Amino acid sequence: MRIVAYVFHRLIILLLAVFGVSIITFVVTRVLPGNPAYLIVGVQADQSTVDAVIDRLGLDKPILEQYWLYMRQLLLGDFGTSWRTGNPVSFDLSSRWPATLELASIAMILAIMWAIPLGLLSSIRKRSFSDYLAKFLSGLGVAIPEFWLATLLILVFFAGFEIAPAPIGRIMYASPPESITGMYIIDSIITANWESFYASVAQIILPATTLAITTGAPLLRVTRTFMIEVLDSQFIRSARAMGIPKMSIIFRHAFPNVLLPVSTMIAVLYGYLLGGTVLVEYVFSWPGMGKYAIDSINSSDYAPVMAVVVLSATSYLLVYLLTDLLHLVVDPRTR
Repeated sequence: MRIVAYVFHRLIILLLAVFGVSIITFVVTRVLPGNPAYLIVGVQADQSTVDAVIDRLGLDKPILEQYWLYMRQLLLGDFGTSWRTGNPVSFDLSSRWPATLELASIAMILAIMWAIPLGLLSSIRKRSFSDYLAKFLSGLGVAIPEFWLATLLILVFFAGFEIAPAPIGRIMYASPPESITGMYIIDSIITANWESFYASVAQIILPATTLAITTGAPLLRVTRTFMIEVLDSQFIRSARAMGIPKMSIIFRHAFPNVLLPVSTMIAVLYGYLLGGTVLVEYVFSWPGMGKYAIDSINSSDYAPVMAVVVLSATSYLLVYLLTDLLHLVVDPRTR
């Protein structure tokens, strides 16, 4: 019952947080300069035509009434219609959300693959080459801007060595696989379309590597810091005095005590990736939610911006909730 009550409490907090995010985003989008009616009918349209569009869209109503009408639509599962594309926002997101999810997931996997092992190695071998390398890479990953790193990788591997495909879209030199999940790599494996698989992997490597470097740096720091702290604790010194093998001490006794902070950091970083890949998507012309949001902001297209922000905030909070539930299962002290 305590777990059920905890989940209910967190869901209430999640709903309140999403509600607050929606209010802030709605107000900000409405005070942006520019009149969206002119984007629909053109700047050469007469005033009566512009006024008719404003009336049809409800832009002449008080902002509180506009927000109420939007939330009523949202609760019915209607994200509105994009003025820029002419499509329902839910239709546009059906292809862009899987693209962002695929990119974020691959980047997170790559970050885990390099950051956690290097963090463990540097904590075990302090003041060694691996330790200095870990410090250098963690500092570099935190300090370097994502858009600069993305541009550098494009210049080196596409323009320089010409071993990477052009940074345009999700797939080149092959047809997209049959859509099942919307994620090209998984769909290629399911349908055994290996031509699309290799083309999708080649296209996602550079943007995923960019994100893996910048998000792996804080994960490396957290792993190294907490592992050093655990290895210096009393129960580890007692285990060494008892003659327990070094590998057993590290992986059976020390590392499990680091899993909670490390898993929390992974959740934070993954939640960030689900809504924070805007610059990387734009540099690589990756047709995900981030690029969709930027294009919509440039066009004063309110509905897609609202949908992207609300969906990103909800995804971030759900990842946090699932992580907390995992902590309840893994660590009895949190129950």
